[in-house]
Amino acid sequence: MSDDVRNALSALSNISEHWQPHRLASINDYDLKVVKLQGEFVWHTHPDTDELFLVLSGELTIQLRDRDVILGPNDVFVVPKGVEHCPKAAAEVQAILFEPQGTVNTGHVGGSMTSNLRELG
Repeated sequence: MSDDVRNALSALSNISEHWQPHRLASINDYDLKVVKLQGEFVWHTHPDTDELFLVLSGELTIQLRDRDVILGPNDVFVVPKGVEHCPKAAAEVQAILFEPQGTVNTGHVGGSMTSNLRELG
């Protein structure tokens, strides 16, 4: 089944836009997404699901209303469901997200930064 092997770093090299997740793989009812992040996102929540961030490169700050969580390479953080958060990155970050299929990146707020989940070719 070597045709099913996916390389996260290779997939990231094909992504040109920030804040636009791409599905790398699916497991049960969850998607493993790769994404490049830079700048500040929007404050939002995911009312029905937790959201896992795994930073591969760079430094990502996940702003919460009561504190900032700073992630570096190989760090993992789970934003609990319903917790308002706003990711930001001064320089480009490459990351993996793990969340249920159908989760919208802007959560409950929508807007111009909402992504249509892209498939990697």
